[in-house]
Amino acid sequence: MSVRPITLVVGALVLGLAACGISDAAPMTTTTSSSVTSSAATPSTPTPTASTTTSPFAGTKLLKPGDSGRTVTALQQRLNDMGYWNGTPDGTYGELTQQAVMALQKVAGLDRDGIAGAATLKAVQTDHVPPLVGGPAERIEIDLERQILVIVKGGEIYRILNTSTGSNAVYTSQGAQKVAVTPKGTFAVYKEFDGSHVGPLGALWRPKYFNGGIAVHGAPYIPGYAASHGCARLSNAAMDMIWREDLMPHGETVIVH
Repeated sequence: MSVRPITLVVGALVLGLAACGISDAAPMTTTTSSSVTSSAATPSTPTPTASTTTSPFAGTKLLKPGDSGRTVTALQQRLNDMGYWNGTPDGTYGELTQQAVMALQKVAGLDRDGIAGAATLKAVQTDHVPPLVGGPAERIEIDLERQILVIVKGGEIYRILNTSTGSNAVYTSQGAQKVAVTPKGTFAVYKEFDGSHVGPLGALWRPKYFNGGIAVHGAPYIPGYAASHGCARLSNAAMDMIWREDLMPHGETVIVH
């Protein structure tokens, strides 16, 4: 794979920016004869009708965490088909399904609660995918407005994940006041830790650093809104998947927009 040049934003953060990790910031027919016209009705060929596909969610008003059954499996499979990763469909509405539903809700402009109500079940039957800004064929895009992380492979969307980035709130770290910001720009993964890495603001699960102390990392709770100190949080399971499939290797382009 050819590597396209990227613009690497200097990792050092200016005063006021967050560092959440390391400290270095057919028609009817009739038959006639030429001599005789038949008065008997000629049997007609039935006109084909368009086949209809019944939605697997017909009659379902709500699916929520803790639910199980074939309808949940159908939801999980549909989400995966659209790119909203939620592991292997197992018929149980767990954390991964909740995270995938939340990501879809963000893209579709719905309430971000991780519960598949009527509007979400309608949206899941439509190809709701986020717009991309473009870049190298292999890249990570972090969409601050929608609060999603998109893994792009071969120039196409491969995975869409729920994320939570900088809250823009003021906080204090190591005696200094800072603002929880995830800066926009084009960066590259320059450091990673395969395990729990403890930084000034706590432990980060298997972080991939791309801008000073700002990383994509796993966390136990990913809300539907921006809540981090600057990093892009993913579920621990999503972070494990990224490591397992090597989807964010050293040097990978990360575009924050």
